[in-house]
Amino acid sequence: MANSCSCFSFLLLLLFFHFSFGRSQLEVNYYSKSCPRAEEIIKEQVTQLYHKHGNTAVSWLRNLFHDCMKSCDASLLLTSANGVVSEQTSSRSFGMRNFKYVNTIKDALERQCPSTVSCADIVALSARDAILLLGGPRIEMKTGRRDSKQSYLPVEDFIPNHNDSISLVLSTFESIGLDVEATVALLGGHSVGRVHCVNMVDRLYPTVDPTLDPKHAQYLKRRCPTPNPDPKAVLYARNDLDTPMIIDNQYYKHILAHKGLLHVDAELATDPRTSPFVQNMASDNDYFLQQFSRAILTLSEADPLTGDLGEIRKDCRFVNPS
Repeated sequence: MANSCSCFSFLLLLLFFHFSFGRSQLEVNYYSKSCPRAEEIIKEQVTQLYHKHGNTAVSWLRNLFHDCMKSCDASLLLTSANGVVSEQTSSRSFGMRNFKYVNTIKDALERQCPSTVSCADIVALSARDAILLLGGPRIEMKTGRRDSKQSYLPVEDFIPNHNDSISLVLSTFESIGLDVEATVALLGGHSVGRVHCVNMVDRLYPTVDPTLDPKHAQYLKRRCPTPNPDPKAVLYARNDLDTPMIIDNQYYKHILAHKGLLHVDAELATDPRTSPFVQNMASDNDYFLQQFSRAILTLSEADPLTGDLGEIRKDCRFVNPS
């Protein structure tokens, strides 16, 4: 009996470490001794890039989403080389850009603290600083992530598709710790996003989706004049025409007015599990921003590599030489 109890206790201990190890190793001001100006340097670079190329701020937010849906370990940033096939080659990465400017941030850190700050923490902190520049909440984010030595393909296995049902979207986010309220808030990041025509023409052609506001559908048809848009052409529409570069609750007001661009937007506004949160966020911007902050924090701590796992890449595009 004593041996059975001991074995059971040991199994519980293993499970505890399995589920809590990564998250518990992250901490606020992780670089306070090894690179005291790390977070300040990232903020400086993000701000400079924002003033030169405003759309970089939106890119940093999208990077966090794509990287952390599997593991917050900068696997997204790896380019195809030395046996690694980049996640950027996936159809889910369509429209993503500004990866080259991640290296601008990394180079600034390397000059100050060589081989110290991970690319994974750059992904997280650049998103945090971008959110603030985009009018969103100030978020206290933990650091201490390390970088993956591999990419995760196919990313379709863990990044929701715009045509997925709301049930599948909710279960996917639940798998990384986001409840329904947080998922609704996280999708509010679409407030500063844009949707390429290839991802929404099925709601316009051959007939207009009857759930779309007719006048808005005509606007979308002007933005996407053909049912077969060239994927290499920059043809898109913005989710929010009123405040396109501000993270706010306009997204929810638009989807309640049947002006959502994607299937998931339309379902979010009507599904009984999500619609109460949509209505509350549409009427209370402060409430939305509080829940958005909570969602971003949860996302940023999803299964990171910490401790002796992974590595600190010298160049965010490549695994370190052996």
